Amino acid sequence: MFYSCHVLFFAISMLTTTFSPQKMKPIFNGKDLKGWDVYIGPLYDSFKQDFSGAPIGLNKDPRQVFTVVQKDGTPAIRVSGENFGGISTKQEFSNYHLRLEFKWGHLKFAPKRNAKRDSGLLYHAVGPHGADGAFWMRSHEFQIQEGDCGDYWGCGGAFADVPATKQGSNKFIYTAGAPLLTFRDKGPNGRNCVKYPDAEKPSGEWNVIDLYCFNDTSIHVVNGKVVMILHNLRQPDGSGDKPLNKGKIQIQSEGAEIFYRNLEVEEITALPEKLLKL
Repeated sequence: MFYSCHVLFFAISMLTTTFSPQKMKPIFNGKDLKGWDVYIGPLYDSFKQDFSGAPIGLNKDPRQVFTVVQKDGTPAIRVSGENFGGISTKQEFSNYHLRLEFKWGHLKFAPKRNAKRDSGLLYHAVGPHGADGAFWMRSHEFQIQEGDCGDYWGCGGAFADVPATKQGSNKFIYTAGAPLLTFRDKGPNGRNCVKYPDAEKPSGEWNVIDLYCFNDTSIHVVNGKVVMILHNLRQPDGSGDKPLNKGKIQIQSEGAEIFYRNLEVEEITALPEKLLKL
């Protein structure tokens, strides 16, 4: 059943997205980190094998985890990965298309020295820094991790509905046309949904990420291929829920060196129709 569903939708999910270069506006100036905030959480204690002590805090980056460098002839934000934390826009965004490129570096750090290279694009980020795991803001995550690029994680209480099918005891795969399932922390399905298909290029090559957000829907696109559509983006609000469809953009440092370049945003008045025909 799982295989047949994906064969049915594979061809239409192999579309290439388009964008309007004249409308895209840079959110990284290519010179410095003006317009961004840096947050570094607690440091990893290799002896205790946990994150101990107080966070380093906001706009304090003694080990230069986030810097601007030249990479392959173009300016890029280098994320060293040495300390866990994030770099976030000062500006909030809603109803937008974000495009960026990323490329993995070589360095890896404890406690993920032997794990997959990991980072993440967090969107609609709100509230205090450190709300998720003491490192990141409440947000929806467009996962950027080797082999898992495009997965969804709800961070700091954020959650969403995704058409998905269950595989095995606790793995859920994005499946266009399937019933909507809710992914949230401590919910029956957990807070993670796996993308489909896998569109990431091999480590060492530049990957293009497109994120479309309009009202309470978002679309994850990797190298021109739609890998997930999410609905009803929301967050807890007292005894109920409320939409989480506006906020900052945050990029994670999570144990691996990675480079980001050509970060651009354009406002949109609707989601591209062809992306929704899945």
